[in-house]
Amino acid sequence: MKDLQFRNAAPNDLEKIVEIYNSTIPSRMVTADTENVTVESRKKWFDEHNPETRPLWIIENGYEVVGWVSFSSFYGRPAYNGTVEMSIYLDESCRGKGYGKKVMEYCIASAPGLGIKTLLGFIFSHNQASLKLFRNFGFEEWGMFPDVAVLDGIERSLTILGKRVG
Repeated sequence: MKDLQFRNAAPNDLEKIVEIYNSTIPSRMVTADTENVTVESRKKWFDEHNPETRPLWIIENGYEVVGWVSFSSFYGRPAYNGTVEMSIYLDESCRGKGYGKKVMEYCIASAPGLGIKTLLGFIFSHNQASLKLFRNFGFEEWGMFPDVAVLDGIERSLTILGKRVG
């Protein structure tokens, strides 16, 4: 793995972002979407990001896009402006190879410069790999919603992990 590069996503990246996102749906480990999403359906979400406070970064290894990471507003009210939900999505070929650690390091280091004091991760409780990754970087369990999602007839819980960074 070369050093990863992070750049702000451009509109022409949305197709790749959606492709990577959709590749996670069948595992039932990462997202509550159960069917593929479309580029069109993600345009509003894309537009809610900005490089100054709510980045959507493309992750590259050389010139190859290997994933993306986003900081999304939490709860949509001004008092929460210093808090974001962090989402990391990696290409199938890059999962389990240490990329997540590099992404976490970059996000934690970058957050204070964006006015972010608190990072949150909303992770399915059965997604042990993601929970371990976040916990290894000092995220603590701040909440759990028991059995709030149904994936293929199985009730799944959602764990909320948080970390103060600013």
